[in-house]
Amino acid sequence: MYKLDFKPGWDLYFSKMDKSTQEMIWKKIQKQRNKTQSRHMRFGLEFYVLEIGQYRVALKISEKKKLKTVWFAGNHKHYEKWYKKQA
Repeated sequence: MYKLDFKPGWDLYFSKMDKSTQEMIWKKIQKQRNKTQSRHMRFGLEFYVLEIGQYRVALKISEKKKLKTVWFAGNHKHYEKWYKKQA
């Protein structure tokens, strides 16, 4: 079982979404407490990505600490802007 942590500012776009979308994404984030599969973002970056329809959640996973840290949640357009800043 993993602990969840949230990087300050992770909800910049999430907080502006409607309640039903927030609930859908929040449920998916909460499922991350268990060992689940997530796609590695791309070579050279240590982020993993959850795809929830047109929305994305980026997180880092520490297997040693059993910790998943959420860094971003937003739509695909916002995600593209965010990950370009990470490179």
